[in-house]
Amino acid sequence: MKKGYVDYNVGVKYIMIFVIELLIRTCLETVYLAGMIILIGLFLGVLRNSAIRNFQRSFGSKALMITGVIGVPIHEVSHAIFALIFGHKIKKIKLFQKPDENGVMGYVQHSYKQGSIYQQIGNFFIGIAPIFGGIFSIIALMRIIIPQAYADFISILVKSFKVTVLNKSTIEAMINSYIGLLKVIFSLQNFKNPYFYIFIFVAICISSHISLSSADIRGASRGLGLVFIILFILNILDLSKYILGINLIRYNILVTGILMVAVILSIITYLISFVLSVIKHKYD
Repeated sequence: MKKGYVDYNVGVKYIMIFVIELLIRTCLETVYLAGMIILIGLFLGVLRNSAIRNFQRSFGSKALMITGVIGVPIHEVSHAIFALIFGHKIKKIKLFQKPDENGVMGYVQHSYKQGSIYQQIGNFFIGIAPIFGGIFSIIALMRIIIPQAYADFISILVKSFKVTVLNKSTIEAMINSYIGLLKVIFSLQNFKNPYFYIFIFVAICISSHISLSSADIRGASRGLGLVFIILFILNILDLSKYILGINLIRYNILVTGILMVAVILSIITYLISFVLSVIKHKYD
């Protein structure tokens, strides 16, 4: 009996260690896949809220309507496109409205089959869709108005995709590349181009509404939870190494590179809003 009891304890201990290792591995894989998107998304939210407050101090509540007339429809269309991609049924869509009592300026109501894993995972991508919808809208505008900046940005992405090791020199090279991109965007030649100011205005409008609402985050978390469960099951079956056989360093650098467009323009939007707020305060 004593030997059997000891064997039982050893077995339980082994199972607990196995489960804990699986949970840790699954958490890390989930973070590798979605962590950078979530982290930058939260940072964009902080910048967006600060910029909106500054704009409202300078121009009143109408500032939200000025930026929203362009930014909100792009935000909502992004949700709608990803909802359709993942087979969700769009029940109602409002591209733009005056802020209601909850501050909502647009929405997409959609439904999905609870039994469909594909559609449930889609909740994550539908939730974060405005970030990528806004970024690709800005990149498309960049391609038309400031093609040199667009070419430099694509070059940075191509170079980043070749990175296999993340170290100090790699990070410094990436930072220098984006500093160079900023110099190209705000070159003297572009300031002489009247269409450049249209680009800046539209980019500010998009950046002001690129972050995720609380409803977006709730929806995305449902999909992310299912991604975690699927990865956990794959780890139990020892299959995740085949599914996640991609180079996660390249993946994260590429995703970060794309997201940097939103970060740069959101920081610029915040700085412009801050300067306008200071000027307004000074002359009040």
